[in-house]
Amino acid sequence: MPAKRLRKGKRLDFGEEYFGTGDKASGSGNPKQKKAKVAAQRWVEELLSGNSQFSPGPAETSSQESDDFTRDLQSQIKALHKENSKLQNMVVKGIIEYYVIKYYYISYEIPALLVEVRKLVSVNTTTTNKDVDNRPTKHAVEPDAESDSPVVKRSKSNKTVNHYTNVHGLPCIEKLVTSVEETPEPINTHVTGMIPQWINGCFLRNGPGKFEIGNQKFNHWFDGMALLHQFKISNGQVTYKSRFLSSESYQANMEHNRITVSEFGTVTMPDPCKNLFQRFLSRFKSHKLSDNANVSFVTYKGDYYVSTETNIMHMVDPETLEATKKVNWSKFIAVNGATAHPHTEPDGTTYNMGNSYTSKGSHYNIIRVPPTKQTKEETLEGATVLCTIPSADKTKPSYYHSFAMSENYVVFIEQPIKMDLLKIVTGKLRGKAINDGFSWDPEFNTIFHLIHKQTGKISSIKYLAKPLSAFHQINAYEEDNFLIIDLCASDDGQAFSNYEIQNLRKSGEALDEVYNTLCRVFPRRFVLPLSVDQATPYNQNLIDRLKSTATAIRTGKDTVFCTHEDLHREDLHQYGGLEFPQINYAKYNTHPYRYFYGCGFRHLVGDTLIKMDLHGKHMKVWEHPGLYPSEPIFLASPDAVEEDDGILMSVVITPNKDKSTFLLVLDAKTFEELGRAVVPVNIPYGFHGTFSATA
Repeated sequence: MPAKRLRKGKRLDFGEEYFGTGDKASGSGNPKQKKAKVAAQRWVEELLSGNSQFSPGPAETSSQESDDFTRDLQSQIKALHKENSKLQNMVVKGIIEYYVIKYYYISYEIPALLVEVRKLVSVNTTTTNKDVDNRPTKHAVEPDAESDSPVVKRSKSNKTVNHYTNVHGLPCIEKLVTSVEETPEPINTHVTGMIPQWINGCFLRNGPGKFEIGNQKFNHWFDGMALLHQFKISNGQVTYKSRFLSSESYQANMEHNRITVSEFGTVTMPDPCKNLFQRFLSRFKSHKLSDNANVSFVTYKGDYYVSTETNIMHMVDPETLEATKKVNWSKFIAVNGATAHPHTEPDGTTYNMGNSYTSKGSHYNIIRVPPTKQTKEETLEGATVLCTIPSADKTKPSYYHSFAMSENYVVFIEQPIKMDLLKIVTGKLRGKAINDGFSWDPEFNTIFHLIHKQTGKISSIKYLAKPLSAFHQINAYEEDNFLIIDLCASDDGQAFSNYEIQNLRKSGEALDEVYNTLCRVFPRRFVLPLSVDQATPYNQNLIDRLKSTATAIRTGKDTVFCTHEDLHREDLHQYGGLEFPQINYAKYNTHPYRYFYGCGFRHLVGDTLIKMDLHGKHMKVWEHPGLYPSEPIFLASPDAVEEDDGILMSVVITPNKDKSTFLLVLDAKTFEELGRAVVPVNIPYGFHGTFSATA
């Protein structure tokens, strides 16, 4: 193809992450890179110049040329693997961009090219990194008798499917994931029973509230646009309001009347208003980071924020529910996101966790945020990284939703839910969302990492356990030189796909199948010995001073293998296990405690409220057919003496009755209903909340 004149001043550094930027990069380095960069720039510039004589195709392409293209690109990526086993995301992106442009410039039509590149990326995302350090030992302990031993079946596509229960006749819960309108002005509720007069403040909730934009639908429950809720309680009366979070994602979606920002389970499609070439190029842009903070309300330095698991949080006024400031973690510390479940000490010091990705691979970071502001305008100023933990698998770090904290330690659980960074970064090219890069790898053990909060020192002891999946911890505390950590866990980490919106909207046998393939979550206790030294014996249970059936056995110089104690009796099985755990956090977090609360899961969402007494593992249950309570929040009474002196609040969804969702208030001690406030609007099932007391 003959060279063509370029429009002056028109320059596009396509693939600059790989080749460098500007003329300086073009004039130095590998000659092949230089030549490819010039060719790529010329091709893009010619199309942008609107030169009517330029025609990229169609062109006759032989199968030999197609094979040569694939082999060439594969050899380049393999060479990079050999030179640098870390294989950074931007490098891969740059290589793909370069070869796509180079070969399309020569002979490829867009459809044929995309087929080849997608095929190539699919092959390379399954490549195993041969230089992984600290790879955990494969688990050597058989599942205990209590765990959900699945029945293995094969689907119509001949894939292995585990069935953990055999439930039939589940009611449809489609209305729990149905879009609603916001209610920005407070409305009165109808109170029955008695709401205690001493409750004075706002019960705040967060969760998805819009599942469609225009004629496009989100794919996953985690994708819906954040809807913030406020139940304002004063003198025994309750008002309700809600407001969609005015995130950039929400505003862009509403402006264009389509999904413009990819979410966890939904990948954006090219803008139909763009021409073919522009839509083609949009495939090669990484997923834009969503600021749709739809998971929880959190506090830092006395301010309220809504959070998800990206870099972005939004400061929110708890009275108006309006977002007042967008805050980016990466502006203060070197992290690529943070959890929506920080831990706060009595003085206000807050701890969290976030990942970072460097030339040395993936790392987990323990974050500390000071308790107070120096100026009124402050947000996360003063935040520091307490310590950095290298990922056991450098290109596939573990996913985590939360962590645990005792009086002296932060406990990070590295579980075998893996995030394939290469799959994630190439997701848009392959037409796949972020969740396509998540996988469950039970060949890896679970690792408990202990970090001292004062020194930032990581314990040299690796506490291992069989593969488990845990989203939420209950509590952690130290006793008699042991660290006790209680959490809600299952023996399988493949639950993400069960919560696709299409699954939540199923009915009949199809809905039963989704539920039966979901592994149950149960409360468990691990006990970690804090003193392991040269004198510590091998191959015997080190838990000799606490009354617990958990075990901790030293199996190597720096390894202790742990098994758990069940924090329940058999009767919890009939309620489908327990999730969304809560305690009397203000007084008992990081300390020995007796009670925890949560939702029973006889459906895909909570359908009962449960109080667990660890003295005997007895339960109290609140249940009503057709009602679906959310995460319970404990609030201690002003004259509280005992741990459970107080109330529980939960938003209860009523899919079978229109506009009758209500705020439920239970006596935490007796688990009897005190009162409810019925809201005359529909509310979707949400995730997490908190209580903001009014002075």
